[in-house]
Amino acid sequence: MPERREVIEMKKNTDNAEYVKENVKIEGGLLEFASEELRDNKEIVLEAIKNNPEALEFASDRLKGDREVVYNSVSKVGWTYCYAKDNLLQDKELLLSGLEQTGQILYFANQEMRDDKEVVMQAIKQKPIIIKFASNRLKEDKEIGMAAMNGDKSCYEFLGEELKKDTEIMSMKGM
Repeated sequence: MPERREVIEMKKNTDNAEYVKENVKIEGGLLEFASEELRDNKEIVLEAIKNNPEALEFASDRLKGDREVVYNSVSKVGWTYCYAKDNLLQDKELLLSGLEQTGQILYFANQEMRDDKEVVMQAIKQKPIIIKFASNRLKEDKEIGMAAMNGDKSCYEFLGEELKKDTEIMSMKGM
């Protein structure tokens, strides 16, 4: 399958900042074909993300550690949190903005965030089964357990051993 005209033109103009900026405004994914230098240009990357939040994948490592850049992507699609650099993994507000989109990203959160009740509750609202990535302490939390079970009875298997013995939890499972 031949390359699309837009890709061919982007490759020809990979170092042309104005060309790249104008074209990622139209199709953010074209950032992939920009030069390394331009994938490290915050203004260009923000334009690409504005058009297509998934373009964060093609940003430089430095910009994947820039809160503004990552927030503009994660707050729209959530799953791009997986590209966030270590310096942003302690940023609860950033994680919560992504969890509003998809609970699945709890998987990418560090242990401290997996042990934060507010974070885990937000994740469970979006995807109850994600409780399997919560801390052991929160897998024993009745409020967390009930929220997960209300969303999906199969979450029972991921609850803490003591919580599984709780009469309310057991009745929710149908035992």
